[in-house]
Parts: sequence; structure tokens; C-alpha cells
Amino acid sequence: MTALPSGPVPHRDPDDDTLRLECGVCGVWGATADEASSIVALGLHALQHRGQEACGIASVADERFHTERHMGLVGEAFGGSDLSKRMPGTAAVGHTRYSTAGGSFLRNIQPMFADLDSGGIALAHNGNLTNFLQLRNQLVGEGAIFQSTSDSEVILHLIARSRRAKTVDRFIDALSRIEGGYALVAQTRHKMIGARDPLGIRPLVLGRLGEAWVLASETCALDMIGATFERDVENGEVIVVDRQGLRSIKPFPERTARPCLFEYVYFSRPDSVVNGRSVYEVRKAMGRGLAQEHGVEADIVVPVPDSGVPAALGYAQESGLPFEMGIIRSHYLGRTFIQPSQGARQLGVRMKHSPNKSALAGKRVVLIDDSIVRGTTSLKLVRAVRAAGAAEVHLRSASPQILYPDFYGIDMPDRDQLMAANLSLEEMREKLEVDTLGFLSIDGLYRAMGEPGRNNAAPQFTDHYFTGDYPTRLIDREMEEGGRDVVSRQLSLLVSA
Repeated sequence: MTALPSGPVPHRDPDDDTLRLECGVCGVWGATADEASSIVALGLHALQHRGQEACGIASVADERFHTERHMGLVGEAFGGSDLSKRMPGTAAVGHTRYSTAGGSFLRNIQPMFADLDSGGIALAHNGNLTNFLQLRNQLVGEGAIFQSTSDSEVILHLIARSRRAKTVDRFIDALSRIEGGYALVAQTRHKMIGARDPLGIRPLVLGRLGEAWVLASETCALDMIGATFERDVENGEVIVVDRQGLRSIKPFPERTARPCLFEYVYFSRPDSVVNGRSVYEVRKAMGRGLAQEHGVEADIVVPVPDSGVPAALGYAQESGLPFEMGIIRSHYLGRTFIQPSQGARQLGVRMKHSPNKSALAGKRVVLIDDSIVRGTTSLKLVRAVRAAGAAEVHLRSASPQILYPDFYGIDMPDRDQLMAANLSLEEMREKLEVDTLGFLSIDGLYRAMGEPGRNNAAPQFTDHYFTGDYPTRLIDREMEEGGRDVVSRQLSLLVSA
């Protein structure tokens, strides 16, 4: 969900190097009575880990749309018992989000709604378009007026401007013009439409709740509302649900799926099943592989909670070392406006993670994290573990070194801020103040996914953040770099003159 760099900046501690996946989506069609909005709210609650800054729901009743968009958590916005009265209907779509550079204002919150000549449409989008700026500039040049800074609005404009007669065909026509990773759920007066990008980078699942159909980012949302999992939406597939039932459309040339590896490393909930793989079991396998590749003499294995827990369990089982909760995480920091003062920032890590001295004192500790981005949080944790009395700290990352930025929906720093892209392994070890440092290899990660290793000729997953192998053209990035090249050439000509 790309956004233009304008407006208020997100409320984010500059020392916070946590990766964020910007959105979760959920839609239901054919719910009984007026329960659709309540079902979607429950689904969004399960997807809250994918976005905790803002949320929205649009429901359809008697061909009329009812929309609400709010800053804050799902429970705060849609937890009231009167939700079905405020937002009646048997169909609804919802969205929960983080913002990136576009800022935290109401007009960027989804679902986005537009009145077309064929009727209203509400759209929820997870992912990023890599040709967003190119398309937006073209549309503005043709007279389009944008109300937000989000790439999701580009899709609505493309649908509105399509010359196809039917809404589904206009939707597909819009998809044919966009590039990147995306999972989309849209509601019209008479249909629910879901779509997944041609490589299946971002996840989308299909479920059944009685006679109703459900689309969601993860299976944990289906579990929350009591729906049964039917299947994953396939890469490049468009799902249409209406009164005639469900139909599948494959409008684009067939391509081999390359789902995002970071869904397994970090983003998806451990109780979700993504593309047929249990996230929990994959993370445990990552830990086992890490123990095989980077074993060390130690006393205990300690996870960085919560995402490091399954990998630490796998490491402990493979190594035979005891698993201990040496770091305790606080779960009361969800509100984005609660920020430490500048003077208290050095103590900020203790607001989220507190060392358990009784488990750490005098011990040689293997500290397991899911990934290392800039290293700022890792350094604070290492210092806290040492201050609690640990004799040694051996830091292990359950993913390979992050060397390249992402452009498909992950809020990730530029390459000049990625620790592994700028320092050697020994330089990282010294900067992180650990006794030893180890990362899971790329082949080790693939083996955790059930593959023999990475097929370099035809990679099975999207893994560019580790390898630099981007699966699509980065059109906006190429334009940006081309523009810089032009400026550089012009400056050099002026200097030479």
C-alpha cells in the first residue's frame, strides 16, 4: 500500500527497527441478517498484527453502502454491540493498516469507496504497486482528481476509467495495468471480488461460514469467526461471489507462484497456514536449521518474544539445550500515541522487553530473533541481557541477512540503513556486542520450507530482501533512479562548463 511522501509522518520511534507489513484484509458475502460487519470486525481483530494504526469497514445493505474508518485498534473502533445497526448488511469488507511515508490521516484509511456509473465499490488492498507513481502521474495528467496519497486509489481510478461494460471486466482491466504484490477484496452492490497478484506474493485465503463466503489475508481470521478454510486464492486468480455462487477467473498468462518468505519468517501469525504450510512448524524448522548451521556451547536458549519463540523452540530441540523465557514482553503498547519522551528513549526497550534475571544470571545464552534489520533493537536487547547477568550472549537470526529493501508491502529501511548490507559479519558482531553471531543460510531457510534448497534458476519464493532477486519490474524505482541520473548528468555538464 504505497503512499506519497506528504502529510504527517507516522508515529514511529526512530530507534525502532521492527519490520511492518502494512495491511490485512477481510471480506464476507452472504452473511445472515445484518451480521456481515460484525463478522468482518472479528476477522480484522485476528489480523491486527498486520496493522495496528487504523482500520475501516464498508457494508452493503439494500444496495446502499455504510462505511466507517477510524484511527486506532479494531476493538476500539468496532467493538460496540450496535455495530450491526450502524453498519447493516449481509456483505462487508474491512481493512487494518499501518501507514508508511504517506502519513497517518483519515483519508488514507481503507476500504476506499467510490461511486461509479455502475454503482458504488469499496476496495481493501494489502501490498504495494511498483508502478504506482507512473500510473498516478498518467491519471493526473488525464484530469483525475485524487483524494488520498495511497496507491489503492489508483486502482479505483483505473476501474472507473475502464471502457469495459461489466464491473468484473473493468476490475480485471485495472489489474492488467498494475505491477507489484497485492491481495485485493472489493465489494459492489451485488458482488464480492477478490484477487491475488500473478506471483502470489501477498497471501489471500477463501473460507466458508455456513452459506457465506469469506476472503481474508490469513487463515487465523477464518478461525476467529468460525469459518472453514476452503483453499488459498491462487496466484493471478480473480474470485467473484454473487447470488449465483462463486466462480474463479484466470485472466492472465499462467506464472509460477513466488509467495513472500517473510510471511513465514515474521508477518503471519504462527497459528496461520499460508500456502499450505503451517507458519508455526516452518519457524520451528528454521530454528532447527539454525542450530545445525550455528551451534555453540551454551547453557540456555532464549527467544526474543513473540516472533522468535517458535524458532527458539526448534533450536532448543535440535541442540538439546534448555528453552527459557529469559525476556518477558509487555503486551500493552498497542496505542500508537503512547511514546516515550526523548529523555526516556534509552529506557524504551524495557517498555516492550524486560530481561528475566532469574533465568539469565550466570548463563551462556543463545538469543534467537526472527531477523536483524538495523540492529538498534538487537543491541538494546543484548545490553539488557548482559545487564541481567548473562555470562555470554550468542545472537542467532532465524532468517538470512537482510541485504535489500522491499517494494511489495513491507515497511523496510533503505539499503544504506540495513546493517547486513553495510557491515561484515565480524563488524556486525562487534557492533552488536555479542560473543558470536550467526544467520540462517538462504538454503537453510528453503529447507525449512520443505525444499531441498534455493533453485537459483527458478526461485520458489520471493526472497529479494536476502538475494536482490526482485520478481517484478520496479518501475517507480527505475523512474526515480533515472531522474537522479539525469540530475547528476546535468550537474556534471554545468561543472565542466
